[in-house]
Amino acid sequence: MALTLEDIIAHARTYFAAARGSHAWDHTERVYRLCMHIGRVEKADLEVLAIAAYLHDVGRPLEDESKGTICHAEKGAEIAETLLVNYPLSIEKKRNIVHCIGSHRFRGNNPPETLEARTLFDADKLDSIGAIGIGRAFLFAGEVGAKLYNPETNLHNTRPYTEEDTGYREFKLKLSKIKDRMLTAEGKRLARERHAFMEEFFERLQQEWEGKK
Repeated sequence: MALTLEDIIAHARTYFAAARGSHAWDHTERVYRLCMHIGRVEKADLEVLAIAAYLHDVGRPLEDESKGTICHAEKGAEIAETLLVNYPLSIEKKRNIVHCIGSHRFRGNNPPETLEARTLFDADKLDSIGAIGIGRAFLFAGEVGAKLYNPETNLHNTRPYTEEDTGYREFKLKLSKIKDRMLTAEGKRLARERHAFMEEFFERLQQEWEGKK
């Protein structure tokens, strides 16, 4: 019997049973909504995007278990390819979905080549910046036992996954660079807005930290 989108969503959710709050199922739901927004503006294939968005992080538990030796994007693409065998969709669309998932991390030799892949890439990155990005950064900092703030520290000498891995460190070393990595016009527009909000937030945090506000 052929799978439905509801079947795929239900299957995808099972991979997040033990996920931490900073990267739980709600991240997938936000990425899906961003994909639908950007996809409509960019005139992408929304059916491909919906499935790719819901499946894009199913490989993350395996990456976490391996302590980073397994790439969750590559593993997720493998899982999706197997799952989609029983989904009523053209071979070309299935290949596009698998490519979207496999390239959404893009740090090496697998760049997003289709409009749908570029849209998923942007949506995934956008969820790590702006108000949501700040919230996730501080949530993750709490998960690893980090301090509230560490502006006096040389951030380049700090280590991730320790008490030094604050929301501020995440912003300065990672999140502040994301706006320049966007691949779609709408993704770039949204990223500029979200980046501006983060800069304003951390400037205000510094002022409150110093007792000036």
